[in-house]
Amino acid sequence: MKIISIANQKGGCGKTTTAINLVSSLAANGKRTLLIDLDPQAHATLGLNRDDKNSMYNVISRIAPRKLSIKDIIQKVESNFDIVPSNVLLGTLEQELADEIGREMKLVEILDTIKADYDYVVIDCPPSLGFLTVNALRASTEVIVPVETSRFSLQGLEHLMDIINLIKDRLNHTITPRVLVTMFDSRLRHSFSMLEKIKAKFGGMLLGTIVHVNVKLKESAVEGKTVINYDKYCRGAKDYYSLAKELIAFEGGAKVVGSTAAEFSQKMKDLVEKESDQMVFSTFSILAPEAQSVYLCGTFNEWSLNEACRMRKDDSGRWSIRLGLTSGVHQYQFVVDGRWQKDPENPRAESNGYGDVNSVIEVGSNG
Repeated sequence: MKIISIANQKGGCGKTTTAINLVSSLAANGKRTLLIDLDPQAHATLGLNRDDKNSMYNVISRIAPRKLSIKDIIQKVESNFDIVPSNVLLGTLEQELADEIGREMKLVEILDTIKADYDYVVIDCPPSLGFLTVNALRASTEVIVPVETSRFSLQGLEHLMDIINLIKDRLNHTITPRVLVTMFDSRLRHSFSMLEKIKAKFGGMLLGTIVHVNVKLKESAVEGKTVINYDKYCRGAKDYYSLAKELIAFEGGAKVVGSTAAEFSQKMKDLVEKESDQMVFSTFSILAPEAQSVYLCGTFNEWSLNEACRMRKDDSGRWSIRLGLTSGVHQYQFVVDGRWQKDPENPRAESNGYGDVNSVIEVGSNG
């Protein structure tokens, strides 16, 4: 069971929106997933129209009138998607347990009782760095930090990194931090300027997926639905589905069983050499003289938006990139200043299931 916290000290950066829609997207990928609303404001609970009568307060507190187990308060939202709701009483736990030894391990002990029931547990943390957030981070192996393209959101990230380092030093627990750019408005030059600053400072932690500004995300919350169930063809649904795919890919790539580092390196070297022999180098290009940035994303790189797929512009305003592709059919799109579009010079295209079309290239074994 993988446990992921969603945290940022700054509010309004898409933390709860990310928690809800990431869980829904993981569930859509067949993963058994639990969302724990650990924020006393209960925005995730309210955003899904769940009953907030009971919460983790009833599980953790020693003085709660109704003492319950975590299994007693789990509610079903969708197929493969459950939630532990929150309410305002959670905010009283910090004072109640102020003097208790080992209080930072409360959530670890509780989640041990359900580790066989879920593939993923996602924790929506409060916008503060107190008792509840420390418990969530101590229980997690990863933390996703949603960061909007603003200076204040970056400050929240820096403060959270201090807490992560403190947990590593004091509690001997290492957490993998991942930075998720949210609420990205590709119409604003400022967004791209801030994105470059985020890459420069936190590039090693930056997720390839970017969540764009999308009104459907707000509308779905008003309706008490996940964005996939509200409008599965919208930009927001596509972004969070891509995020889920990216996290699942990390999980698959992290497991190396029964091999030493040297054996694994040799196997990887042999695999690279084998695949290199099978690759055909292809050049992709698009004329976009006014664009500030252009990326190439497709099935060949899991639709990841990263530096490896950043295209280069020549003096004529044409952006291009040369990639080695294996033989077969590949789908792709260009991302021009944050806007996804098919290749205008390639007439071959296929529907992608999101109300849009992808360009298609077929590579033969002879190139």
